[in-house]
Amino acid sequence: QNYPNPFNPKTVVSCRLPVASWVRLGVYDVLGREVAVLLDEHKAPGLHQVEFDGTKLSSGIYICRMTAGDYVESNMLLLIK
Repeated sequence: QNYPNPFNPKTVVSCRLPVASWVRLGVYDVLGREVAVLLDEHKAPGLHQVEFDGTKLSSGIYICRMTAGDYVESNMLLLIK
């Protein structure tokens, strides 16, 4: 999940991994177009945080999709300018 949500223009996305795995965090608009890649690398177990800067994006709803091994989770991000 991210904090704060809604955000303007920056937020921190957190994820906790139980085991080491390749992690990809992508941000998509509501049409499914990828607007940012926050993380795409192998990570050790534990808590990881990455900052998302939405300065160049318009206000609206975005989807943050995390893929770690076989696990996939999506969360809604709300950018308000």
